[in-house]
This record gives sequence, structure tokens and C-alpha cells, in this order.
Amino acid sequence: MNGAPRYTLVIYWSDEDDAYLVSLPDWDGKVMDPYTHGDTYAEAVQNGQEVLGMLIESMREHGETLPAPKPVLTAA
Repeated sequence: MNGAPRYTLVIYWSDEDDAYLVSLPDWDGKVMDPYTHGDTYAEAVQNGQEVLGMLIESMREHGETLPAPKPVLTAA
């Protein structure tokens, strides 16, 4: 573990947008959702990671507190 925050990326297909959309549930209320997209699942993951990195960097540069990662609930 490198000490970096662990945030969740939610990737889902949108027929309306004809693309995979990326949400960052830990960042709800900080910026508009969905946060980014991709033509392929892999592209959406890459774009989501880039956006997440930019959000973290920007908040740190402005002295803002990063949101706490929310636990992911799984079905039992």
C-alpha cells in the first residue's frame, strides 16, 4: 500500500450516450456526475483514473480536504 487514497470508480454503459460513463461516488457534490466517459471500458477506466488524479491534485494545491473514501457495499 502506497498511502494514496482509495477511491471507487463506477463504470456503466449508457445507450443514450453510446459510451461507458464514469462516476466517482466519493466525490458526489464536488463536481458534476458523470465525471468522464470512454468509447471502450478500458478507455473509461483510464479517463476516470486521470480525472481522479486531477481532482486530488487540484484539491491538494488549494489546501482543501480530500473526501473520505466510502466503503463499497456488497451483496452477501
